[in-house]
Amino acid sequence: MKAVRIHEHGGADVLVWEEISDPVIKPDQALVQIKAAALNHLDIWVRRGIPGISLPMILGSDAAGIIKKVGQGVSDFTVGDAVVINPLLFCGECEACNDGRENECSSIGIFGESTDGTNCEFIAVNQRNLRKKPDNIDFESAASFPLAGQTAYHMLVNRAQVKEGDTVLVWGSSSGVGSFGLQIAKAIGCNVIATGGSTAKCKQASDLGADISLNHYEDDISAAVKDFTNGGGVDVVFEHSGADTWDISMKILGKHGRVVTCGATTGPKVSIDLRYIFFKQQSILGSTMGNVQALDAVIELIATAKIKPIVDEIFSMKKIADAHTHLENSNQFGKVVLIP
Repeated sequence: MKAVRIHEHGGADVLVWEEISDPVIKPDQALVQIKAAALNHLDIWVRRGIPGISLPMILGSDAAGIIKKVGQGVSDFTVGDAVVINPLLFCGECEACNDGRENECSSIGIFGESTDGTNCEFIAVNQRNLRKKPDNIDFESAASFPLAGQTAYHMLVNRAQVKEGDTVLVWGSSSGVGSFGLQIAKAIGCNVIATGGSTAKCKQASDLGADISLNHYEDDISAAVKDFTNGGGVDVVFEHSGADTWDISMKILGKHGRVVTCGATTGPKVSIDLRYIFFKQQSILGSTMGNVQALDAVIELIATAKIKPIVDEIFSMKKIADAHTHLENSNQFGKVVLIP
């Protein structure tokens, strides 16, 4: 089969679409023919050089496809099933996994970082990492939601515990996780303030249901939020940027507000004024990926058309360097998808 691999870290030129050996399934695995895969910023970080990555590495965490073969221990799926892949690797046996906290598993990992990933023609996957593809979406859409969707759901529902009527600010709503955060918050019944990096992206956020869309490069976010909330501030800030947005995130947070963060794309070092934290009884919440319950909840929201995956552009895997450049330059709204 062919796969996208890196043999060294670096720029987009280190990505290679090459011939490698076909995967061999174990008794508890299924062989999935990849029909579509999706990029995440994780792919860029792995390519640039996350310490401890084993090389060569097949990149990619998200994918959807068709089962071509099943091991003798596989009972929940059969040949011909259309499936999506849960990118989170977990043992399924430890205390955390048994308690529904798979993202806290002692052997936690992710496809495309901890082991070979999904940017390939075929992959061997344990059945606990498979879910049936919703019938109302195509493979390209199905490939685009597992990691970003469950991450956004876990942030908002499991960590920030958003409820109907809350006001939520979603930074970077044009990203994969941001576009899902916006939609999930609206599906719950929240008021959503979304930010985008261009007029076009702000319009797309409004089209997805944002109550107000702001350009985070040009608009006065603090003033706009103050006006929208009558000075009360927001209940939840959906953070995945880091240093560049942190000060504003804390400034616009209201009493009993929660900042929930899953990333630090613009840098990990931030400052905190503890006086605001204790006086306003605010919370800062970390969130990593999601659990199986979060993925299943997102699948149900998609299957019932309450949210929809947003596919920005589709690239052939042989044009993988162009796809990475497109994502790296923040040209997308939604997910960048690959097809073999």
